[in-house]
Amino acid sequence: MRQAIFSLILLVSGAVAAAAGTFRFDSIDGGDIDLGAWRGSPVMVVNTASLCGFTPQYEGLQALWEGYRDRGLKVLAVPSNTFRQELEDEAAVKDFCELTFGLDLPMTEITEVRGPNAHPFYRWLAAETGWAPSWNFNKVLLDGQGQVVATWGSATRPTSRAVTSRIEALLD
Repeated sequence: MRQAIFSLILLVSGAVAAAAGTFRFDSIDGGDIDLGAWRGSPVMVVNTASLCGFTPQYEGLQALWEGYRDRGLKVLAVPSNTFRQELEDEAAVKDFCELTFGLDLPMTEITEVRGPNAHPFYRWLAAETGWAPSWNFNKVLLDGQGQVVATWGSATRPTSRAVTSRIEALLD
């Protein structure tokens, strides 16, 4: 019984720590991206793909980054081949995004976002909220404490009022 209670305490404390932003992603530029370092700032996490019909949304993600970064917003693009629409490697993704969209926002390496091989952030997101990306360019907005504020599907543009009003509320 004591062991079961201890295990439950560890499980709960781990979930709380995860919600506080303890996730790390491998950066497309080398090194890692530590969401914990962004604590206190809202964070938009978006699973992306270079060969998707929604790929022009990179322009909107860059616009969010440029328009709100000085006020504290972090935008993280998570290239993924989960839906079989990403380029063959990180170098190709990085070149495509820089040359086609002028992207300079933080990006991860190619990362799984669904299923048993999903990145721990996405496994936590599914367990915590029941929500997982159903396609590319699904968006997750976290508050400054790492709690999920809102999620949007592919059809919602990054610069839509639905998204920007939620961001602005977190920045005010």
